Order: sequence, then structure tokens, then C-alpha cells
Amino acid sequence: MLGALRNALKISDLRSKILFTAAMLVVYRIGSFVPTPGVNATDLANQLGQGSIFGLLDLFAGGALGRFTIFALGVNPYITSSIIFQLLQVVIPRLEELAKEGVEGRKKIAQYTRYGTVVLGIIQAFGTLLVIQRYGAVTNPGIGSTILIVSTLTAGTMFLMWLGEMITERGIGNGVSLIIFFGIVARLPSTVRSIAQSVGAGGVGPFAVLAFLVIAVITIAGVVLIQEAQRRVPVQYAKRVIGRKMYGGQSTHIPLRVNQAGVIPVIFASSVLVFPVTIMQFVPAWSKYMDLFSPSSVLYNVIYVLLIIFFTYFYTAITFNPMQVADNLKKQSGFVPGLRPGRPTANYLERVLSRITLVGAIFLAFIAVLPTILTSTFGLGAFYFGGTSLLIMVGVALDTMRQIETHLLMRHYEGFIK
Repeated sequence: MLGALRNALKISDLRSKILFTAAMLVVYRIGSFVPTPGVNATDLANQLGQGSIFGLLDLFAGGALGRFTIFALGVNPYITSSIIFQLLQVVIPRLEELAKEGVEGRKKIAQYTRYGTVVLGIIQAFGTLLVIQRYGAVTNPGIGSTILIVSTLTAGTMFLMWLGEMITERGIGNGVSLIIFFGIVARLPSTVRSIAQSVGAGGVGPFAVLAFLVIAVITIAGVVLIQEAQRRVPVQYAKRVIGRKMYGGQSTHIPLRVNQAGVIPVIFASSVLVFPVTIMQFVPAWSKYMDLFSPSSVLYNVIYVLLIIFFTYFYTAITFNPMQVADNLKKQSGFVPGLRPGRPTANYLERVLSRITLVGAIFLAFIAVLPTILTSTFGLGAFYFGGTSLLIMVGVALDTMRQIETHLLMRHYEGFIK
């Protein structure tokens, strides 16, 4: 892997992409320490509580929410806006037409998504402001202070959105996913220190930590296995005679991944669960129900599992169209042995994909709720780095390595993945 990295740095354009991505992530990390004006963030993280939904948000934001910096909201409004417009493509014909128009249509949808990010950012910033006001964290409460804090948090989210788009366009990997990935990685030292303090204080036994580490290693291996697992549907191409030459006749396969959606369902589900908590801030009478949306509550985990399964199927349906694949095979004189080209092939692909997607969705849901199980079993209450984090970290790392692998193979270098 180190040798492949050296080869990657020898290629000028790939080296530029890697260095640009690293520079943008450094900018993000620096910004996560710039305080929001008008807020006293001292002990705010402890007051919000790591066991609440804000603990999860703080994890994704790399600690920016606990410090209440300009990046406190992270990219959650942007992700929520993306979810809304992807769902609207199913019910609004105009958006569906734009999605099919290619690059220009996707640019238009991206523009609408940015507008939605501004609206959702303002809503979530105001809801978060109402929470910290209850803890007396606002130094000078008033209209001016409210406008300043809400506009600062919204601007921070918009800057992160732009940063993510720049990484996707000019760097390596998916920008938004890398920002979340980097935020989670940044919390690792404090997490390890928290566990060490718990063991030293006698609150957690060494055996519990060791058992947790073993489970974590097994979980990582399982995530990699599911992320790379695929069902290969055999495809045969008919022989054709063009002029004096014969073409076709070879055999290949269609790789249907068990987890076609990657880590997107987990990110989407986490972002959606933030919304009820944000809305509750506007109605004081509803604030007593916030405990129902704590990551340790049964209702939260049930909704979390259902959302992950839903978004796994939804995102898979968006990224893989069986009818389109079947039509392309038919145009290229390809067929699945034992099936007629066209609709029968599409039905078969849809049936196979539906079955293996169920396995991937259940696995994602299980890994996502694994922290709750481990917390109740081993008593690691302050340790929130769990299945959701592992899924995102492993998934983003694999996707980024796969992109580097593609660049290396184009230049006949040996890549990361053997």
C-alpha cells in the first residue's frame, strides 16, 4: 500500500488531487476551532450530553458542535436537502425530467439543493440556538445576537457544502463523505483518552475494553466483507459476423453489489432523525419528548433501523436501473443464459437485486445499532464511537481507495486493492 501511495504521488495530476483534498480537509479542521461569536461554549458539550442526539451530531461534526464553532451544524442541512430533492424526483415529473437530462439537469437539481440547504440551515441553526439558550450559553440574548449566531452557523454550513463540492470536483473521493469521515477520525484521540480514564477510574473493566476491541475488529472485517461482496450474474454475448471478422461470443458478468448504496443510507437516516429534535425546539411543550429521540431509546433505534432499510432500497433503486441495464445488454447482443432479453432479464435482475439488498440493509441496520447494544453490555456510556462511525469510515475509505486505484490502473501501476 505504501508503494502504491508512492506511485500515486509520482503522477502529477493525481498528486495534485490528493494534495488539494488534504488542503481542503485542513481548512475544515481549522474552521472547526473558530468560535461562533456571542456564544460561551464552556462545558457546553457536557451539558448537551453525549447520550443525546447532539452527541451523534457532535461526532459527525468532529467536535465542532460541542465547541459551538462556525461549523457546529456540519453538513447535515445539505444532506437533508439532498434527501428531500431525491425523494421529490419520484413524485415531481419536472425534477425527474431534469435528472434524466444529464449534466445540465443535475446542475439544476444541485442548485435547488443549495437553496434548500440555506433554508434548512436557518431552521436548524435557530433550533440549536434555542437549545443552548436554555443552558445560558448565549452571552447577550436578543434579536441582534440571534441574527448573528443563526447567520454564522448557516454560513458555516454553506462553506462546508462548497468545500465538499470542490473536493468532489477537483480532489479525490466524495467531498461531503470525506468531511464526515475526517470529523469522525478527529474524535478518535479524545475517545481513546475517555476509555483510558474510565478504566483508570475503575468504572470500566479491562476485560470489557478488550472484548469491545475484539468486537470492533470483527465488525470492521464484516463491513469490508459486505462492502466488497457481490452477486455476479453471468452474461453471454452472441457471435456476430461483420465483414470478414467475427465479433462477440465472450462471457462476462454483471456485478450486483450486496451493499449497492454504500454508507449513504446510514448518513441519510442519521440526518433525518435530527429533524424531529430541531422541530421540538420551536414548541416548548414538545421538549419533554426529546428523550424519545435519544440514541439509547428503543423508539430511536427502531426508527433508525427502518430508515436505514428504506434508504438502502431507495438509493439502490436510484443508482441501479434493471430495465436500463437489460436494454443495454439487448442492444449489445448480450443476454443472461436461460432468459429472454428485455423485460424478462430486467425482472430477473430486479428480483436478484431485491434479495441481496435485503441482506445488505439488515447488516447496515445491525451495525448501526451495535453501539447501543455494546454500551448497555459493557457500560461504555461515554464511548459513542460505534457501528455508524465504523460504517462511514470503512465505506468512505474503500470508495476513496477505489478511486485512487482507478487512476493507478489507467497508468499501469499496481494499485491498493489486490
